[in-house]
Amino acid sequence: MTFNTLIGADALRSLIAGATPPLVLDASFDLGDTAAGERSFAQAHIPGSLYVHLDRDLCAPKTGRNGRHPLPSRGDVARTAGALGVTPQTQVITLDRQGGMYAARLWWMLRWLGHAQVAVLDGGLAAWQAAGGQTSTDVAKPVPAAPYPDLPSLAGSVDAASLASGLGQRAVIDARSPERFRGDKEPIDAVAGHIPGALNRFHAGNLADGRFKPAEQLRSEFVELLGGRAPGDVVHSCGSGVTACHNLLAMEHAGLRGSLLYPGSWSEWSSDPGRPIARG
Repeated sequence: MTFNTLIGADALRSLIAGATPPLVLDASFDLGDTAAGERSFAQAHIPGSLYVHLDRDLCAPKTGRNGRHPLPSRGDVARTAGALGVTPQTQVITLDRQGGMYAARLWWMLRWLGHAQVAVLDGGLAAWQAAGGQTSTDVAKPVPAAPYPDLPSLAGSVDAASLASGLGQRAVIDARSPERFRGDKEPIDAVAGHIPGALNRFHAGNLADGRFKPAEQLRSEFVELLGGRAPGDVVHSCGSGVTACHNLLAMEHAGLRGSLLYPGSWSEWSSDPGRPIARG
């Protein structure tokens, strides 16, 4: 049995106890304190899991015009995946301590490589502990593999130029908080507002008590938001291409497959004064 959207803590415990344990990758992070996730991992983590740092491992260098968390090339991601020990046969489980927002970014990137067997631990480390899972402070070492092979991608994306040229042709779902979406305040990026025509779905709305809502409920909520638009006509955005993956994961788990990610998101879009901005 393989998992490709979410996995519960009990199911993960069974997998780990099985003949072929999964590779568990902890992507815990804090935008306000970029060392906090690594400190938390050092204090307690799922035994045998490896830590993956958003800025160091999952982002390309910043240029000032490509967003706060630029998407690396597929080649760079393939090398990172290989260094962690990911092969096409590996069941990967990602998790964090922030409701899945960083784990979802890693989930999406592995699917972008063409890796199907990757799922997010629903509820993160707290769910693991609540299910009786033990934690450790021991540091596991990766078992490196070759760079991940060049396989057809399982996750699509659009760049700023494509999105701008077809503005209004696709439904853009923005995962930021309502006040940031409206432009009432902007604590992170230099410019407030949103991509014209975008819809707002705060990523935290996918959760109830720290875990994803049932698939049927997520499906109903997204179908209502989309108003008849097909999932393949949906582009997910946020501040920097991270929490957008949370909405994308929620849609995939709800059976609404095929939506796209705008990796640069608002931090990239708003860096070009020539691009239109909406508020309210």
